[in-house]
Amino acid sequence: MGTKLNRTKDNPWNLKTPPGSSEFTMHTDEKDGKKILVCTVGSTILHYDARCIDDLHAMLKAAGDWVELGGTDEQKPAKEGTVEAWGRSPENPVGGWYGLKKGLRGRFGVYVPPLMEELGLCDLEHNARNNRMRVK
Repeated sequence: MGTKLNRTKDNPWNLKTPPGSSEFTMHTDEKDGKKILVCTVGSTILHYDARCIDDLHAMLKAAGDWVELGGTDEQKPAKEGTVEAWGRSPENPVGGWYGLKKGLRGRFGVYVPPLMEELGLCDLEHNARNNRMRVK
C-alpha cells in the first residue's frame, strides 16, 4: 500500500485520542535507518515503527469487521483480539512490538488509530470507552 507519511516535527498531525479526552501530535522521523512515527503526548514521547500503518490496515482488511482497540500500557497485558494485542504479538508482520521505546511500547491501540482515521484509512469510534476500528 505504501501510505505517504511525511509530516515533520514543525508540521505534525494534531490528533485526539479516540474518546477525544487527550490531544497529541504525531510526525515522522528516521531512527537507525528506519522510518518511525514520533508521538508526543505532553512531555512523553513514544516511537512506533511507521510500517505499522500499512500492516494494521492489512490486518483490519483481513478481519473484515470492527476490531476493539484495547489500548493499554506496555506493563499491562493486552486483551486478546484487540488492536493493542496485535500491535505486540509475535504473530504480526514484525514479530512483536511496533512500539520502539522500552517501557513506552504500549498504547498502540490509543495513538495509532487516530492517525489512521486522519489518513482516511479506517472508521474509528469515539465513545468514552471500548472503541473499535475497521477498514474503510
